[in-house]
Amino acid sequence: MITVVAKSILKEGKTDEFKNLTRELIDETRKEKGCIEYILYEDIENGGVFTFIEKWEDMDCLQDHFQSEHFKKIGAKVKELRKSRDINIYKEV
Repeated sequence: MITVVAKSILKEGKTDEFKNLTRELIDETRKEKGCIEYILYEDIENGGVFTFIEKWEDMDCLQDHFQSEHFKKIGAKVKELRKSRDINIYKEV
């Protein structure tokens, strides 16, 4: 199993737009082959900080996700809302 932790720090005032865009991303991604879990978390103490925690069957499924139409389309829009992003991909040991 592969786990992804993807943290985004948003530009000021972009929280609502980010949440609206990511709703569709979440809905579509959860339908993908190999998606075990795909959840977006909002930092309680730091507004504008969001983290996706994802679980995938394997790297092939994750790579397919990165190539999906909804990921590319929504990802391009979300990119404009972020100040920074940090992604870590983990495997079980």
